[in-house]
Amino acid sequence: MHYRRLGRSGLKISEISLGAWVTFGSQVDEDVSIELIQAAYDAGVNFFDNADIYANGLAEMVMGKALKSMPREALVISSKVFWPTMPGPNGRGLSRKHIIESVNATLKRLGTDYVDLYFCHRFDPDTPIDEVVFTMDTLVRQGKILYWGTSEWRAWQISAAFAAAMQHHLTPPSMEQPQYNMFHRRRVEMELSSLCKEYGIGLTTWSPLYYGILTGKYNDGIPEGSRASLDSMAWIRDRITPERVAIVRELTKVAEDLHISTAQLAIAWLLRRKEISSVITGATNLKQLQDNLDSAEAVEKLQDEILERIEQILGNYPDED
Repeated sequence: MHYRRLGRSGLKISEISLGAWVTFGSQVDEDVSIELIQAAYDAGVNFFDNADIYANGLAEMVMGKALKSMPREALVISSKVFWPTMPGPNGRGLSRKHIIESVNATLKRLGTDYVDLYFCHRFDPDTPIDEVVFTMDTLVRQGKILYWGTSEWRAWQISAAFAAAMQHHLTPPSMEQPQYNMFHRRRVEMELSSLCKEYGIGLTTWSPLYYGILTGKYNDGIPEGSRASLDSMAWIRDRITPERVAIVRELTKVAEDLHISTAQLAIAWLLRRKEISSVITGATNLKQLQDNLDSAEAVEKLQDEILERIEQILGNYPDED
């Protein structure tokens, strides 16, 4: 496993990480989740991503149980705040009240005194940027979080947060968590890349396989037991379009020529970018986990001619932004 700095910070995180979204506490039972987390840690993964909204808090509880047997100082644990998790009009957003109450609930569910990374899960137009930055700085000073950042924020919103932090001598954001994959790339490449260089922000990207479509498992239909076959994941089926399947079939040919899986090709394609600190992956079984982890070894196979071939396949496909 290789480790990268989180942007300009001194923190080092595994370039491939394991996330809890749509798996822990929902699609995958507790025993399997714990097995996956332990296997990832044994393979060198030190960054485990979560959020208070995942499975209504169950994802944090499951991860907390799994991490009890591991040395806390060796782990980088994250969570997020924004979506409705509590009753009433203040049970969502980025107000000081909701952030404070949310982080305390997260720490209780995870069974830890602090989280290493804490993300504002979306931008909140109803809360002043200054209030968000002051609250995050307070949590850093209290030791409840070590670094804070954003998820799915626009560049101007991150810039505003950074400016507020500099003006008031507060802790600025250290990371952004955007969706980034072969079908969703414009915002990272055209907007966030320059921001990372300017402010030293690291990217921890999610959905590297575009909801599993970039694994190639939907090339010939929707297999029984796959995520898209579940009623709770019906929205994925809307994304399995003939256009995308045709592209993935061509990408599968590239992967076969390189003697790697289509999923490994998609993840390696992300890892080649220096502004990415970690690619957050998900898995429902040990085979998937290992296939994802092996992607790091495929990066060196992406020579210029291969990257050019991939660009030709992707062509002018409309970005999901």
